Amino acid sequence: MSHPSRRLVVQAAAALTTGLLTLTACGSSGAPADSKPSSGSSSSAAAAPKSNLIAIITPSPDNPFFKAEADAAKKKAESLGYQTSVDSHDDDPNKQSELIDSAISRKAAAIILDNAGADASIGPVQKATTAGIPVFLIDREINQTGIAKAQIVSNNSQGAQLAAQEFVKGMKEKGNYVELTGKESDTNAGVRSKGFGDVISQYPDLKRVAQQTANWDQQEAFSKMETILQRNPDIQGVIAGNDTMALGAVAALKAAKKSGVIVVGFDGSPDAIAQIKAGTMLATSLQPAALGATTAVEQADKFVKTGATGQPEKQSIDCEIITKDNADQYGVFAKL
Repeated sequence: MSHPSRRLVVQAAAALTTGLLTLTACGSSGAPADSKPSSGSSSSAAAAPKSNLIAIITPSPDNPFFKAEADAAKKKAESLGYQTSVDSHDDDPNKQSELIDSAISRKAAAIILDNAGADASIGPVQKATTAGIPVFLIDREINQTGIAKAQIVSNNSQGAQLAAQEFVKGMKEKGNYVELTGKESDTNAGVRSKGFGDVISQYPDLKRVAQQTANWDQQEAFSKMETILQRNPDIQGVIAGNDTMALGAVAALKAAKKSGVIVVGFDGSPDAIAQIKAGTMLATSLQPAALGATTAVEQADKFVKTGATGQPEKQSIDCEIITKDNADQYGVFAKL
């Protein structure tokens, strides 16, 4: 039988060993017990300290509309004290995903995004949101709510109806016409086309002889219009889902030596306004790019500082019709 004092020493040693093993197990990752979870978890990303960066991602600045919104967002963000990065995804969902990954790795305070596809952009926006970086969409919506903090777009239906009403007047309610539509993956393309149709369909003497997508692109619109004119030389009007395509149509009509054709666009670009003043375009529907972009930055700033925007997710801004009568009142996608 063991001596009582020796038994007490052994029990004390065993207790100390057990305590040390317990402490070692709690800190087995090598991190202190109150350390944050690993960077692979969404909770740590959400809690990670943010930089003072606002990442601005848009389609190509070769289109003056997208350049105007990027410039406006950058100017507003910097006036509020943020650093900015401005990049283009060129309507390539893979490139967009890479740019959003970069913004996440840089721990951006917010992302301002004119996206590269209503469906293709859902995953990247969700990824940024899961990482704790709020995303504010401008110009184009995505086909899901509840992941972006805001979707701020022009009232495309209202703007398209304004453009179509002007088109109908210019056509005197009759004649053959062509419609050039935008990129099929862009929700705006379908909304604008429907808005045109809602008005024009009320006039049975207006006959659409061709409808083709030119993917928002001027050169593609030029080529498509050349082909359409060869098959349908007797046209009196062209209505296009954006000004870039309208300008391509104007160039094709000029090359074909066709004058007096009514051309209406959508965007309110400076180049379109110049053509309206020159008489080669009838009208365009202005969507205020600068206003949408600055509104998104203001709401991003408020969200960063307070955790809320105070606004609903879906927001729309009404468009305005520009004709020769009021063209002098407009500048770079905004009223002067």
